[in-house]
Amino acid sequence: MKRNRILAVLAACLMIVGMTACGNNAAPSDDGAKTYRIGIVQLAEHPALDNATNGFRDYLTEKLGDSVSFDVQNAQGEQTNCTTIVNQFVSSRVDLIMANATNAVKAAREATSDIPVVGTSVTDYVSSGLIASNEAPGANVTGASDMNPVTVQVELMKTLCPDVKTVGIVINSGEENSAIQANEAKAAFEAEGYTVKIYSVADSNEIQTVVTAACNEVDAFYEPTDNLIADNVPTMSNITTPAGKPVICGEDGMCNNGFLATYAISYYEMGRAAGEQAYNILVNGADPATTPIFFFDTSRLTLVINEENAAQLGITIPESLK
Repeated sequence: MKRNRILAVLAACLMIVGMTACGNNAAPSDDGAKTYRIGIVQLAEHPALDNATNGFRDYLTEKLGDSVSFDVQNAQGEQTNCTTIVNQFVSSRVDLIMANATNAVKAAREATSDIPVVGTSVTDYVSSGLIASNEAPGANVTGASDMNPVTVQVELMKTLCPDVKTVGIVINSGEENSAIQANEAKAAFEAEGYTVKIYSVADSNEIQTVVTAACNEVDAFYEPTDNLIADNVPTMSNITTPAGKPVICGEDGMCNNGFLATYAISYYEMGRAAGEQAYNILVNGADPATTPIFFFDTSRLTLVINEENAAQLGITIPESLK
């Protein structure tokens, strides 16, 4: 009887140890190899963010095959949805969260301090209050930046649209990323002698009214990688193009959807860079706190020109850009 009690206690202890071990490590597969569950929260659905998510998934699938699974959730542009999604990820104890766009990263950072968070499509992690520094983030958050060197966009404006003197920038008032980029662009354009006017919209319903009014005040537009504008490029281009106002933008998806031109970063490659960070964290034991933020350099930018839009605007593409 006593012996049976001892065996029962030992069995219970072994069960507790086993459950604890499963809670702290990636789950083993049937063949004993580790498997990884990754939760992906994407702020909104548009080509740039979609490409970043696809690049992230492709990199990890190439590396891990069937040993990695993804739960991809779209917040439909709503911060409250980001919070709900990441809280679900935390409750289910995913091994890592990939947060696509600034507000998604903020929600993940607030929801957990122990599950690694890899961000993407974030312009400035430090100014957004997400990390301590780009070189040493300092907590459980790291990632890849979509900071686009705006000086090359200014040069592109000068080359394609030499008569432009006043530049408008339309941004979503609720996107911190956009304000950072708009202020940087304003400084860069003003340094080259342009007059710059920044316009804010709170949602997609305001775009038509604001852009129509802005067309009476500016010669051209520069649009940074604003998620709201990226999601509504046709709405804006259907106003700017008939008005004869070229739009230089921050990424190729916006250009392909109706704007004139950009020196673009590849959101797909940025997603792959974030995937590499995630792989190093999950498989190689890298610490997000000491994993530097990934940035593109100018040598990796790609010139994209919407030739159809150029023709509609009556702009001849110079030989230097062909």
